[in-house]
Amino acid sequence: MASTIIISPMEERLQKILAQAGLGSRRDCEELILAGRVRVNGQVAVIGQKADPANAKITVDGRAIKAPEQKVYIALHKPRFVLTTVEPEPGDTRKTVRDLVPVSERLYPVGRLDFDSEGLVLMTNDGDLAQKLSHPSHGHEKEYRVLVARHPDQEQLATWRRGVVLEDGYKTQPAEVRIESEAGKGMWLRVTMKEGRKRQIREIGSKLGLPVVRILRVRIGTLRLGTLKPGEWRYLSAEEISGLKGEAPRPASRPKTVRKVTARPVPRRETEKKRGPTPPPDNGGKPGRRAFKK
Repeated sequence: MASTIIISPMEERLQKILAQAGLGSRRDCEELILAGRVRVNGQVAVIGQKADPANAKITVDGRAIKAPEQKVYIALHKPRFVLTTVEPEPGDTRKTVRDLVPVSERLYPVGRLDFDSEGLVLMTNDGDLAQKLSHPSHGHEKEYRVLVARHPDQEQLATWRRGVVLEDGYKTQPAEVRIESEAGKGMWLRVTMKEGRKRQIREIGSKLGLPVVRILRVRIGTLRLGTLKPGEWRYLSAEEISGLKGEAPRPASRPKTVRKVTARPVPRRETEKKRGPTPPPDNGGKPGRRAFKK
């Protein structure tokens, strides 16, 4: 007679428990299990195993996992020449994104950027959200400003939009590509896509004869870079977190304080003299002829 295994209602899949403890995405935690680095009550864990985190002793590399941390969500503007990883390889002294965010929680980057690219990176210990945003099947958009060294023609743009066959034979998915502005002999493009293979934009540019000079990511899903400068970071608002999770917006805990300033009345003629030329309106990334400096 076959034995019956009764699973406690408090038990959860091991990779979910590890992700909630801040050890990375569920996929990252599955790799830990496959590598034999995880034990439950002294026994090497296997994929698909469940456990009760309140009663089982779960260790990774011999160390007991911590209780689930409070979820932290941080938007970082990664500068160029910084690694999008928690720890570099042995002997690699380059700075990482973790060096730029001095908080106590164990955070992981979501949305990897090449060493010589810059822009928005999400730092979090929410493994479920990290998995959702990273996996191509969910189709979350990523938006970039891309400076190419030459002015593209319509055929080059059309090919990029349809998809380009890379060196390894992979054909990229269709992407939205539009001209933003001229920059001397080069051109700023606005590229939106739902995938992110390593150095994909640079390889596409090379294949099309459009050498890529600079890449700046400005959006991941509903999260935008905003006014963050290179190296700066901030905590996400409740509304931003809900947007990334696809939830209905949560009400703010308290209204923002608005300071009122009473201005001294100024005669109209004096105002007109001091006003100066009106700055050009923000065109929201639409085509224009304003040049951007590198």
